[in-house]
Amino acid sequence: MATEEPVFTIVQHTETFDIRRYAPVVVAETTVEGDWGDASNQGFRRLAGYIFGGNKSRTKIAMTAPVATQDRAQLPKSTPDTVRQNGAHSWVVSFTMPAQSTLAAMPIPDDARVTLREVPVRTVAAKRVGGWWSASNFADDSATFLRELLAAGIKPTGTPPVLARYNPPWIPFFLRRNEVLVEVGL
Repeated sequence: MATEEPVFTIVQHTETFDIRRYAPVVVAETTVEGDWGDASNQGFRRLAGYIFGGNKSRTKIAMTAPVATQDRAQLPKSTPDTVRQNGAHSWVVSFTMPAQSTLAAMPIPDDARVTLREVPVRTVAAKRVGGWWSASNFADDSATFLRELLAAGIKPTGTPPVLARYNPPWIPFFLRRNEVLVEVGL
């Protein structure tokens, strides 16, 4: 059985990246301070706890892909305070809820560090990247992709890049599907 992924249409396809229009979604997210690896693992566990019944109604929610990680230090000032806080370096880790989910119908998380929000329709440039998951690889891949987008005349919105991970950690690195996602204006 395939793992559900967010719905999108391809607006433009190039040899190295796609421009996609994503449908609105509900996400569960958490902010975790610390180095990328530990923060990513801790964020995943918090969110997994929520979807595996760690909520007021004890409802289990289907696992979806990808697991998204974003550098909170780069988030725009308009980001809600529930996501943006002052302090040590931290990361926002999020799960997309199944397509039929609505914010009003989602169970309330037991862990106050898990928040829910609606993400509206958005246009995103997506580039597949391989290899190991690390902060330095993500930073390098993101910087390269941002330069590539600008050279192609595509303007990012200023929202920081997202690392989207589609596979569990036991999948060999050379078989993993990872993407750098950058919101763009068209």
